[in-house]
This record gives sequence, C-alpha cells and structure tokens, in this order.
Amino acid sequence: MNKLFLPEDFLPVALQLIVALGFVVAVMIVTHIIGGKRRRIRTIRKEENFECGIEIKGNARFPFSVKYFLIAILFVLFDVEVIFFYPWAINFKGLGWNGFAEMMLFIAFFMAGFIYIIKKGALNWSKPLNGNDAE
Repeated sequence: MNKLFLPEDFLPVALQLIVALGFVVAVMIVTHIIGGKRRRIRTIRKEENFECGIEIKGNARFPFSVKYFLIAILFVLFDVEVIFFYPWAINFKGLGWNGFAEMMLFIAFFMAGFIYIIKKGALNWSKPLNGNDAE
C-alpha cells in the first residue's frame, strides 16, 4: 500500500519549523536589544584562569601523556564491544548453538584484542609508551 504524500501532508512539519526558527530569531533579537551593554576592557587580571582560589603555577597548556587518551579510547572501544553482549543474552535461547558459536568467536576476537594491548604495554604506567610521550 503506497500512499502518495501531498504537499498539504507536510504542512504541520513546515509550520513547526517556521515556529521554531521564529522563536530562535525572536529570542536572539530580544536578548540583543535588552541585554547588558558594557565595554570590554582587557586586562591581565581578567585574562587569568580562575582556579577557585588556587594560585596558578606554570602554563595551563602543558602536554598530557598520550596514555590518558589511549586509555580513554580503549575504554570506549571495549565498552562498545561489551554492549553487544546484552542483546545476545536476551535472545540466548532463541539463537541456539549457532548463536552460541558466533558469540564465542566474538569473545575470542575481543580477548585477542585485549591480550594484544596488554602485550604492547598500553596499560603499563611504569614506562613511557614511546620516546615522544610527555610524562
């Protein structure tokens, strides 16, 4: 059953789009008109980072160790892979032995990747990852 969409079918969507854009434009105009007007005076004191009363020591843009980002990426990677276990567990009975074998293969790849990153020393914090790693 194919229904042909007519232009009047899109009238509610177009109306909602017009109202939403009109609201955004109206709010931007009103806040620009009634918003506070002040001169922007640039001083050294104003450009300092506010650190809740802690004295600033050094530059805030010092290089981080690559390991922080590597751990974060690995966490996201393995976290996403673990998410695939949930639908498998829900449909476990319906998948049968074929589903069980496929999940065992997935777990084997999962563990191979985990063993690889452990062998590479990606989770070892005692030594630098490479010569360019800032500690």
